[in-house]
Amino acid sequence: MSDIIAQVRNLRRQQAAVAGFGSFALRQNDLARVLTEATRVCAESLGVPYCKICRFRPDERDLIVEAGYGWHPGVVGYVTARADQTNPQGRAFVTGRSLICYDLRKEDGFELPSLYAEHGIISSVHVVIRGDDRPYGMLEIDNDMQHNYDQHDVDFLTGFANVLAEAVATNARTTMLRSTIEQMKSLVEEKDRLLFQKKILTEELQHRVRNNLQLVYGMLSRQLDETDDERGQRGIKAIARRVRTLAQVYDHLHGDEMTRATDFGSYLKSLCLNIAQIQRVSDDAVTLECSSDPIILDLDVVTALGIVVAELLTNCYDHAFPAGRGAIHVSLKSDPNDDGVVILTIQDNGKGFTPVARSKRQGIGLVFRLIEQIRGTVVFESDHGTAWIIRFPAVDAAANGLTASTR
Repeated sequence: MSDIIAQVRNLRRQQAAVAGFGSFALRQNDLARVLTEATRVCAESLGVPYCKICRFRPDERDLIVEAGYGWHPGVVGYVTARADQTNPQGRAFVTGRSLICYDLRKEDGFELPSLYAEHGIISSVHVVIRGDDRPYGMLEIDNDMQHNYDQHDVDFLTGFANVLAEAVATNARTTMLRSTIEQMKSLVEEKDRLLFQKKILTEELQHRVRNNLQLVYGMLSRQLDETDDERGQRGIKAIARRVRTLAQVYDHLHGDEMTRATDFGSYLKSLCLNIAQIQRVSDDAVTLECSSDPIILDLDVVTALGIVVAELLTNCYDHAFPAGRGAIHVSLKSDPNDDGVVILTIQDNGKGFTPVARSKRQGIGLVFRLIEQIRGTVVFESDHGTAWIIRFPAVDAAANGLTASTR
């Protein structure tokens, strides 16, 4: 009766050991520490001096001691055994069945590794640590005294090996996840680095383009001072005006980090203010007002519309007010009746204006061509002043820029 009670107590103690180790293994990220703790718990639970865990190495076709308890220095991490039938752990591994060696001194069919003789190993038990696609390795207890192990001992080690198998699999998944996170982090850092370099290069390009445009504008201004012919002056002024408009596009984009899309409404207000300053008109002579909604457009469309606005406003200042007084109003808004369409209106209360034929040498001809290029339409009205009503698709303009014929 006392033997049965002792056996029950021993089983409960072993079950508690498995449960406690399982809780430890699930909280621990260091696989080496988990394996080492497993060998200690197994040895103490079964009352043996030695325990080891061997990992299978497919390339070498052997089992290397990955963790251990009680062994002399130089065993863990170094000693190997062939993964075949010539030794106890190799036979258990290749057959996939647990193996009990009651007395290795009487086993003639094994070629035992030298550590058995060095530690005086007589009895041992070997169970397989399973894996997802192939076994991870072996869990083994060793005793320098002859002992008759039974199925209860094998069951205990098998339960322990199952917990170890899950710990190994969890560690592999965690390692893969960490590797993936590190790779993603590295890719993000590389992307940030490339974006920073791109930003620096883009800003440098922007400065160079803007400076070159300003240089060209300065050269045209000097050429204008040296030109006496009225027709030649008009031509130089028109070119200079367009160059200045392009330069202002780059000035506006400086705050947008030179993106492909920008707020045309904000740029339009800046452009109108700049043109009013260029014309040097006081508030009591010709006034220029601009009201605009925030409309995001492609850079090519912004550039085209900027030239259109500059041409039409300059015509207003030059021709609409013979008496030198009047008002100009520029409006940009989304069409409330047609989703995705934008309306740009340039209107003055001057003497009226009739556009001439669309000659490529005239600014009005350029206006018509640019409006066509952004897939827009224009309605011209001249009654108690002049009004240009330009309609164009905002979505296409923002996504596609100019038509293929202009690229």
